[in-house]
Amino acid sequence: MPSLANTPVEKMAGPYARRWWALLVLCLSLLIVVMANTSLIVAAPGMTKDLGLSSSDLQWVIDGYTVPYAALMLLLGSIGDKYSRRGALVAGLVIFAGGSVMGSLVHQTGLVITARAIMGVGAAVVMPATLSLLVAIFPGSERAKAITAWTATSGLAIAVGPLVAGYLLGDHAWGSTFLINVPIAVAAVIGALTLVPPSRAATMGRIDYVGGLLSIVSVGSLVYATIEGPHFGWGAGPIAAAVVAGLGLVAFVAWELRHPHPMLDVRRFRLRPFSGSMLAVLFFFFGTFGAIYYATQFLQFVLGYDALETGVRLLPLAGAVFVGAAITGRLTPKLGMKPMVAAGMAIGTFGVFLLTQIDKNSTYTDFLPTMALLGFAIGLSVSPATDTIMGSFPESELGVGGGANDTALELGGSLGIAILGSLLGTAYRDKLTEMIGGHLPAAALDTAKDSVGGGLAVAEEVAKNPTGGARQAQALVDAVHESFAHGVARTSLIGGIIMAAGTLIVLAVLPGRRTAGESRTAEPSVSVEASREPEFTDSH
Repeated sequence: MPSLANTPVEKMAGPYARRWWALLVLCLSLLIVVMANTSLIVAAPGMTKDLGLSSSDLQWVIDGYTVPYAALMLLLGSIGDKYSRRGALVAGLVIFAGGSVMGSLVHQTGLVITARAIMGVGAAVVMPATLSLLVAIFPGSERAKAITAWTATSGLAIAVGPLVAGYLLGDHAWGSTFLINVPIAVAAVIGALTLVPPSRAATMGRIDYVGGLLSIVSVGSLVYATIEGPHFGWGAGPIAAAVVAGLGLVAFVAWELRHPHPMLDVRRFRLRPFSGSMLAVLFFFFGTFGAIYYATQFLQFVLGYDALETGVRLLPLAGAVFVGAAITGRLTPKLGMKPMVAAGMAIGTFGVFLLTQIDKNSTYTDFLPTMALLGFAIGLSVSPATDTIMGSFPESELGVGGGANDTALELGGSLGIAILGSLLGTAYRDKLTEMIGGHLPAAALDTAKDSVGGGLAVAEEVAKNPTGGARQAQALVDAVHESFAHGVARTSLIGGIIMAAGTLIVLAVLPGRRTAGESRTAEPSVSVEASREPEFTDSH
């Protein structure tokens, strides 16, 4: 067995010799964390049928992972900084694998949601640990290139998750999409122990647990309200959660401003490179995750592709990520971070706007340009933004930096899926009611309006019913397809407008190179290390 990597990064005289192998381990760990969400997109129909999931049940099977994932990253990143970043990575992978085993074995909705939540806790440990270890291991001259590889892995996972899940679902039940995580996690643990050196913050003080608790309450309540309110109505629960999120955020900011060693120094948001990059990540993944979410449903429910066929058709997105990453590696050192981030957001916005042309006769080729543009935009803009965010934190807070970046990413994705998904559902229901409102019994109409899958299921029942028949069933299928296509087009218009507004906001906030240099000298409350720009170098 290879010898363990036991020499801490802090005690090395020069760059770690096996750092590129270590990066492979970090990217492998990141891959399964992101795949856990994207693979469920194609596994959802089988789970719904097997477990008898309602629309609410399915939403929480998906988002049971998201809430702890988004809420815990800041605190768990800080704990990794304090005690051991590699230890946090290994512990997170073990927790993630344990939740995956549980998810593959249970057959009750509540237990599946619990398993997903356990996986989310593990992901909240793994995600910031991968970024903090990357920044600790790589010297500044190579860091941008390493972060570009890290970002490309995230884009790859978006497409590979559905592809792997689709392949498994061809011969196995949906539980296999959980179980595939286990051997990958085991390989990542072995790789972490043999290739990733230990690392921890040498000068970190006591952990700000109160700030950590307030961040959990604020982010967790916000994600819960965002998921529950738009989909199932703004009742007492979502409203209370939104109020708690607002109060929690105010309390978090007040506490962090007064604490001598805050978990996240909120004064850092006065640094325009940092705040602009955080907004860029949030807005970008808002539009990207939302568009991929409903485009995938169109491929499955309207165009009739199975899980594997859907996964294959997402591969151009992954390929475009690598093209964008290669270009940003060449151009960012020459042009600076702002043009690359703005260009990526503009390209992604245009890709979302293209979906406004979708109708019931659209084919896969109508979605292909959007997939390619979104993938290219991820590769082009996300790594410079992430590098800037990580470059805004001193060595003692790399885990917190990773947690901040990943919270923006996950929060943006959650908001995109929840808000755009809700708008899509509303547009679909209104259009379907307009087309077939008086032609179905009330109960059947309610089921058909619940989701595109529900509408197609009702059509199957109509076909079997002697009073219905094939012609009426086909008419209902056509109405469902047209209503869903209408919803995609309408939602893409709103999503594109939000992304366009976000692009303008980011352009206004991000400084030019000269302004960034001036802002660093004007921020004495933030450490010199915390205010430096990322060190991009041109290796060509």
